Amino acid sequence: MKASYKKLWKLLIDKDMKKKDLQAAAGISSASVTKLAKNENVNTEVLQKVCTALNCDIGDIMEMIPQEDNE
Repeated sequence: MKASYKKLWKLLIDKDMKKKDLQAAAGISSASVTKLAKNENVNTEVLQKVCTALNCDIGDIMEMIPQEDNE
């Protein structure tokens, strides 16, 4: 299974926020935002900060997608 943060980017669009706005509101590093943009693993503390800043649940910003066998 692999994490997908497409829901996060859609939520930012709905809230008229940019990645920089999210970084400031959540108090996370630019490196964490970059990891999210690349669907890479981030720690749960980062996810908690994002959810707190956006007033949402973790299921609102990410989903787990099955990986292909050759990945």
